[in-house]
Amino acid sequence: MATNAEVQKNDNETPINLIRRFSKRVQGAGVISELRGRRYHSRVKSREVRRAQTLKVIKRRENVKELIKLGKMPERPVRGRRR
Repeated sequence: MATNAEVQKNDNETPINLIRRFSKRVQGAGVISELRGRRYHSRVKSREVRRAQTLKVIKRRENVKELIKLGKMPERPVRGRRR
């Protein structure tokens, strides 16, 4: 979607005022906010990819629990419970 913000130079208008008027037009059209919203947009992952990632995380957690039980890995302290 292309949004054009166009301004014409009036008689006796300084270039700074022209730039200021253009900036206001762009801001009012929502061009900058839309671009910032698109900046970090990522594609939606397929169901199979999400499932594979979830299974990988579950397997890793089980492996860490097993290592903690065997004493090969220190337990992590619980974080964020100081209220």
